[in-house]
Amino acid sequence: MEKKVRVRFAPSPTGGLHLGGVRTALFNYLFAKKHNGTFILRVEDTDQTRFVSGAEEYIESCLAWCGIHPDESPQAGGEYGPYRQSERKPSYRQYAEQLIASGNAYYAFDTPEELDAKRKEVPNFLYGQASRMQMRNSLTLSADEVKELLEQNTPHVIRIRIPEDQHVSFMDMIRGHVSFDTNLIDDKVLLKADGMPTYHLAVVVDDKAMEISHIFRGEEWLPSAPIHILLWRYLGWDDEMPQWVHLPLILKPDGNGKLSKRDGDRLGFPVYAQNWTDPKSGDLTKGFKELGFLPGAFVNLLAMLGWNDGTDQEIFSLAELIEKFSVERISKAGAKFDFEKAKWYNHEWIKRAEATELLATVKAGFEAQGITLNDDSYTLKVIDLVKDRCTLLPDFISQSEYFFAMPASYDVAAVKGKWTTEKATFFNAFSAVLTEEMSAADMEEKFKELAAEHALKPGELMLPFRIMLVGGKFGPGVFDIAFTLGIEETRNRISAALAAFE
Repeated sequence: MEKKVRVRFAPSPTGGLHLGGVRTALFNYLFAKKHNGTFILRVEDTDQTRFVSGAEEYIESCLAWCGIHPDESPQAGGEYGPYRQSERKPSYRQYAEQLIASGNAYYAFDTPEELDAKRKEVPNFLYGQASRMQMRNSLTLSADEVKELLEQNTPHVIRIRIPEDQHVSFMDMIRGHVSFDTNLIDDKVLLKADGMPTYHLAVVVDDKAMEISHIFRGEEWLPSAPIHILLWRYLGWDDEMPQWVHLPLILKPDGNGKLSKRDGDRLGFPVYAQNWTDPKSGDLTKGFKELGFLPGAFVNLLAMLGWNDGTDQEIFSLAELIEKFSVERISKAGAKFDFEKAKWYNHEWIKRAEATELLATVKAGFEAQGITLNDDSYTLKVIDLVKDRCTLLPDFISQSEYFFAMPASYDVAAVKGKWTTEKATFFNAFSAVLTEEMSAADMEEKFKELAAEHALKPGELMLPFRIMLVGGKFGPGVFDIAFTLGIEETRNRISAALAAFE
């Protein structure tokens, strides 16, 4: 019987959600939905020193914005809960003790001061095969000493005992055969002095308990894989080990190293999904959502960082991504992040969106500027006119505010040098012949006829007309603008501008 697909996204609630983390969640989600499986959100909050209040809610908000909805999570619940590691604490020690009983782990009583002294004494000190027999642990102490220390509740950790002269090998669904020399791996802590598990123990125990079938995680976790594989073996769960998928890194624009928040700050673009305010410092880190990205565009661009469907198609809805997704099409190589390309995706999504899909967002943007848009049918016409010119959602304000208010100023300098009384006479005449029955095409035809009658070239009149209506040298087709504004408003703007041009 084929194993049911169950995958998990397991972030730590330590701060903002990096776009690499969202991509990991996305690939998990796409794989689960492609195979009629289950997508789980598990919060790995065992490191209480790094825990940040509000981070879990922030992660859930980011996923919801992206349309990535967990089937099981701390909020949604499920049969395999609890879904916060801190609430699973009692389950971990028994497995750590089981590893000690089988000889695959040991108690270590070294104090932080002793470990610091050793690190100063030995450059690049690793607690492992070469050093474990010189340290204060259950391998060097007698059974009675260990028993007495435990009975006295002496602070201690439990470490995995990495074997010597072996190779830990596995098949990665992206990278193929991967192998690690155990002589280069240190004895990682499994259970900390406060009784909380480290990532290494907790992730294996929870993946087993939640019957995870495939582990999608970033390439940066590859060095941890041999430790986790040994734990699966040592705990007797070899036959139930998930399949491994280590995703390529998202790289800096120049390709030199993993993209970080610092890179975004330096180069002027976000790396978080949504705005994140550090509760301790109050520092705000901007996100893609608040910058003006559509969630569909954000998901689309993330999917294309390290994956493609083998065709030239670049624009995918979430439903299309689910249909087309396959692990075989994920690249081994890191993917360079290109913010200009990211904006291109957003521009394409805005262009293709129905005006009704954009209405609420555009109205909210204007509301934030103190402008209330009450006429939805009119606003929808405006959105359709300008959306091709918008790259980010705030662009709707600069590209369309003149539809809702007379220009506050005019680019007079663009007109002055070539302005004549003949042109002023033409615009007065044009204003007089406008009627409510005219379409944009009718206006254009009348404009050209009248220009010929006044012995003027239409090309010399188009720019002044545009500046009269919008205030500057921008916007969609000038007759489309006039038609949308309506005859009365167009006349008012011609009149006001003529006074400003004198």
